Amino acid sequence: MAHNLCRVGLASRVVVVASVVFIALAPEATDVPVTTGTLPLATPPGASVTVTATHQIVFAVNELVARSPMTLTASIEQLVAESGGAVGVTLIELGGATPLVWSFNGSEIFIAASTYKLAALMMEAENIAAGRTDPNGLVCYQDDDYEDGWYDDYATGACFTRLELAQRAGLKSDNTAGHMLVRDLGGAGALNAWAAGAGATQSVFFTDNTTSSDDLAVLWAAEAKGSLGGSAAQAWLYPLLIGTATEAGIPAGVASGNTVVHKTGSLDAVENDAALVKSGPKGDYVLTVMTDGLGGDAGWQLIASVSSTAWTFEAARAK
Repeated sequence: MAHNLCRVGLASRVVVVASVVFIALAPEATDVPVTTGTLPLATPPGASVTVTATHQIVFAVNELVARSPMTLTASIEQLVAESGGAVGVTLIELGGATPLVWSFNGSEIFIAASTYKLAALMMEAENIAAGRTDPNGLVCYQDDDYEDGWYDDYATGACFTRLELAQRAGLKSDNTAGHMLVRDLGGAGALNAWAAGAGATQSVFFTDNTTSSDDLAVLWAAEAKGSLGGSAAQAWLYPLLIGTATEAGIPAGVASGNTVVHKTGSLDAVENDAALVKSGPKGDYVLTVMTDGLGGDAGWQLIASVSSTAWTFEAARAK
């Protein structure tokens, strides 16, 4: 995927921009009103038209530059270089006349951390939407499910509804709840087969627990487009991933008041965020960011900066 997805037509865009810049910035003596003392000389009508046209051209050039994938790439490259970490970023626009698919190191493999729970929750949502499983059906705890996390009420014989486990895994990213959901889905093999069928072909969730920004973005795009259970799955899934315990990543980079449906992952020096940004400046889009070698506040700040850069890029998008 990476930059190759954007190469077609970029050369011609660069030529157009360069040509227009040359025209817009060429000196034109008649564009400048001349004054002598306090009595301004009349500006020829043609000069006013030229000034207006030049302003329009400059505005158009600025829009073209802001919207250029090369501009986005340069901005992200600078952020990554300054961070000193390893980063993968993927952006998929949803809707519009010419939706863009763009990535930076999008196919690079990273530790998934808790983003495996996103795939599990999506699979569970699809099963529930299709009537294959009951959201109020019980899943009972087993000792092998345990991993330190948010809750301490797991004990042999304790049972929870799928919805309760999904809320714990989504909103709080609780590890034991995530393990129980994967077991309920048929185990890691079933989860990975489902994910590959949905387009996440590079990922090995839960066991090796690796993925890429491209794979997570493909899953989100399929979900948003209704391919993974439609509106019924979305209605069950989205509330589990809004207003989560960790909002320092992608949500911190968008304008306040906008909805971000997302799943984070955090492990040692790894911070990840995979999001569907609803009601963006010019429409919905998917943004996924994987990081390694930073961790903690540095990782979240980088993700927020990438998100802010993407938001600015999206503001120049034609509806």
